[in-house]
Amino acid sequence: MGIYLNTGVKKFNSALQSKIYVDKTGFLEYTNSVIDTEDRYICLSRPRRFGKSITAAMLAAYYGKGFDSSALFDGKNIAQSADYQKYMNQYDVIQVDMNVFRHRLDPQTAQSISASETVILFQKEVVREIREAYPGSLDSAEIDLPNALTRVHEMTGSNFIVIIDEWDTIFREDPDDEEAQKQYLKLLRGLFKDDTSKEFLALGYLTGILPVKKYGTQSALNNFDEFTMINPEPLEEYAGFTEAEVQGLCEEYHADYTRIRQWYDGYRLNNRFHIYNPKSVVDALRRHRIDNYWTRTETYESLKKYISMNFDGLKDDVIEMLGGGHCRANPDKFQNDMVTFRSRDDVFALLIHLGYLAFDPDRREVYIPNEEIRSEFVNAIEDSEWHTAEPSC
Repeated sequence: MGIYLNTGVKKFNSALQSKIYVDKTGFLEYTNSVIDTEDRYICLSRPRRFGKSITAAMLAAYYGKGFDSSALFDGKNIAQSADYQKYMNQYDVIQVDMNVFRHRLDPQTAQSISASETVILFQKEVVREIREAYPGSLDSAEIDLPNALTRVHEMTGSNFIVIIDEWDTIFREDPDDEEAQKQYLKLLRGLFKDDTSKEFLALGYLTGILPVKKYGTQSALNNFDEFTMINPEPLEEYAGFTEAEVQGLCEEYHADYTRIRQWYDGYRLNNRFHIYNPKSVVDALRRHRIDNYWTRTETYESLKKYISMNFDGLKDDVIEMLGGGHCRANPDKFQNDMVTFRSRDDVFALLIHLGYLAFDPDRREVYIPNEEIRSEFVNAIEDSEWHTAEPSC
């Protein structure tokens, strides 16, 4: 087992051993249905702390070679699937977290490496593990990851699953570094889009806060199916905890479901599923206290920044939503970055992806989903130079 290649079951087992675990292994039935097909490119975008990393660890534990995962998955929802055993532990799985790479320190300067250095380091370290796993397959000077995977596949027939967690880190944290973004896009095309990748890749899986398609030249990655807070179908129930799951947890831990719902419900995906933030629900049950848990994981400075962009009366709309109102929104033109804003709809779309707003697809309206998020808006406004105004929607 390596750090990035076939990482084992430890990360997912830690989730299973937690005091509160909700079985989401049914998600594997979907990935099994698309593996080795033209639909094997998945981008799952969710707000912070909505379970993206746990799902990535689950995929690595289920598919990775070199160990037996049966003890983790027997008795879980996926075990009821007809293809349960067919794909288990059959693939070389590469799992990386780009956020970890992006914040690596240069040992000589003790400063964070650059975005361009991040792209190079990511490939170097993964290629090193592939070289160790397949001795004699790669030249000692090889550092190009797509070339390395192509070479190993040609020599051994091994098929790879590539999981990149927080894939959009460089675009979010280095929005003005166009050269690094071009390098990174070239790498992603080599892994997921070029003709050679069709030979070695059994499944490509990206997670992040932002969707993948509209970053400038990123149309080259339009082979990905995106599952977002705006277009989650058919994976709505895996976006967070469902209403039924939260009701069951409240019964098990003797919690007041009415209060839990008031504080943490509000994301209604496709108007079929009430989705709750897992972080907030778990902490409320563990601590036996209703509080703002999710919003503490990031300063509200970012929220204050975006709602202070008073496009088309945006501030007035936020005041309307604070009072329980809904506002019309068109998120379709959003460029999927954190710097290109042309209208209030662009800001609304970003806040949906960040989890600060919920979206009603039938009415094409946005709203503040629950009391936890409402308090975050209040904090952001109180620490700004806002003046009250009449609502515009």
